[in-house]
Amino acid sequence: MPRPVWSGAISFGLVTIPIKVVSATENHSIAFRQFHREDMGRVRTRKICELEDREVPTAEVGKGYEISRDTVVQVTDRELDALPLPTARAIEIAAFVPYESIDPVRIGDGYYLQADGQVAAKPYVLLRRALERSSKAAIAKFAWHGRERLGLLRVQQDVIVLHAMRWPDEIRSPETLAPAPVELDEDEIARAMLLIDSMSENHVTGQEWATDRYTEALQDLIAAKTDGKRPPAAPDEPAQRGQLLDLMAALEESVQKAKAGRGETGEDAAVHELPKKRTAKKATPKKATAAKKTASARKRGA
Repeated sequence: MPRPVWSGAISFGLVTIPIKVVSATENHSIAFRQFHREDMGRVRTRKICELEDREVPTAEVGKGYEISRDTVVQVTDRELDALPLPTARAIEIAAFVPYESIDPVRIGDGYYLQADGQVAAKPYVLLRRALERSSKAAIAKFAWHGRERLGLLRVQQDVIVLHAMRWPDEIRSPETLAPAPVELDEDEIARAMLLIDSMSENHVTGQEWATDRYTEALQDLIAAKTDGKRPPAAPDEPAQRGQLLDLMAALEESVQKAKAGRGETGEDAAVHELPKKRTAKKATPKKATAAKKTASARKRGA
């Protein structure tokens, strides 16, 4: 279990629950270092004092707010900890709302809340069961990393999870991003819904969702270069990439591939063809009709 990144309490009305905040995620990304291309010398980022022109250790680095070019107000960590905020050392629950009412765009990183000591066990379980039975989430405020934040508390496998939330003014409006109105055929919408049904899953679990293909490809690249081998070649791009495809044909093929990928065969994997559009019958030219009549008259005369 990783080390706690923050400790405090959950303020639930008159109930106080001591907790420790533990990161709920891990970073498995491959980290790169910077090197000088000519001689492979390590390139480092150093903190240099502009007045003394020397590198400054971390212990001598402080925080400050720049009011003007020549005026900086220094703020210490002790002063930040002593700010007169009720959320300085507590996650203060302000309201309970249906979880479905929260815009997913506003939900950020997740953290597990661990009960801190035996005295916290009973109120912790009380809040957890209340959230479970009400099917609601708690909206809270807490101070963290130099600012007050919104938080979302929910339950996952008998543990209360805290999600950092973004303030309303931090969410950009998507109004200018929507495409211009276009005409859609009902058959196209129906085929898209059929594709959704064929690709639907009850849970995002399994090996397919547990593999980071980019990291695997990067590991293969590093391994090949370490052994002095040629890096793996990239797969050929589809010939139709970048071209405008027939939307219905693309949907039709996608449905077939999705069902084949799920192992559906026979009638289950059958994809019914869409009704073909009716086309008007071509009118017979007058000259051709007159020629047919003349030929019939000659046969009768003979």
